[in-house]
Amino acid sequence: MQNAMYYKSVLGLLLLSGLISGCATTANNPDPFEKFNRGVYAFNDGIDKVVLKPVAETYKAITPEPVDKGVTNFFSNLDDVIVVANDLLQLKFKQAASDAGRLLLNSTVGLLGFVDVASEFYLPKHEEDFGQTLGYWGIGSGPYLVLPFLGPSSVRDTVGRGADFFLDPRTYATGEKVRYVIIGTGGVKAIDTRADLFGAEKILDAAALDKYSYIRDAYLARRNYLVYDGDPPQDDDDDDDFFDDEDDEEDDEEDEEGNDDEDDGDNEGDDEEEDEEGDDDEDDGDNDRDDDEEDDDEEDEEGDDDEDDDETSNDEAAS
Repeated sequence: MQNAMYYKSVLGLLLLSGLISGCATTANNPDPFEKFNRGVYAFNDGIDKVVLKPVAETYKAITPEPVDKGVTNFFSNLDDVIVVANDLLQLKFKQAASDAGRLLLNSTVGLLGFVDVASEFYLPKHEEDFGQTLGYWGIGSGPYLVLPFLGPSSVRDTVGRGADFFLDPRTYATGEKVRYVIIGTGGVKAIDTRADLFGAEKILDAAALDKYSYIRDAYLARRNYLVYDGDPPQDDDDDDDFFDDEDDEEDDEEDEEGNDDEDDGDNEGDDEEEDEEGDDDEDDGDNDRDDDEEDDDEEDEEGDDDEDDDETSNDEAAS
């Protein structure tokens, strides 16, 4: 009965999340519920400071490193069941074979996953979940969400969490005592995961002015990276801006070249005008010299006429 009620709750959450995802527009704002999300973030942060972080610090202090590593490996091995299922849903058959071999090897030779034997045989750990599967088939992430106790998510990843619940083998365990064991292992996983984040927390404290925005942006970027297997597409707007900038630079260069050509043309025109003025001055000088020579010729002719007149007068006088 309790299982049935829980399944109904999860299905209701899936339906609600799908409805929100279909109605929300996040083209320009990935966090339209920021006010709500900041409130949940503050709540989660308060729970972490009061309960989870102190317990995780104690766990880290009293647990030997090999044991801590073994606990992390154990839960990672359980998660590989979900990974293999989503490999198949994404048609990644080669990766599914590798992850299935990893799961089998670590569950047997690796003592239920406490020892990561598979990595020594070059079977790497992959991260796949149903949220990534939805992204693989083209479903957008939807608005960013911060879930109580669970932390950063999105509408798509919230739906994915619900689907992954049904892929977790612990979901189908029956019996009252087994249920308490499952709840206990969930608590241990949360504490172990929190203890493993101490190093990242130091980086966050040193680098982030606004921790909420830093975590949100880092989460969305990482999820996008995982959905596209480390090769996310470039933003078309950024590409357009880049090429627009190049076109503007080319236009500026062409304008500068055109201005230079105009300046050269103006300079050549000025030189031609100066040459023409110089030629006109030379022509004027030649004309002046020609006029002077004509005047001299006229004076010489007049002088010759005067001499002829004088000679004629003398001849008449002699007669």
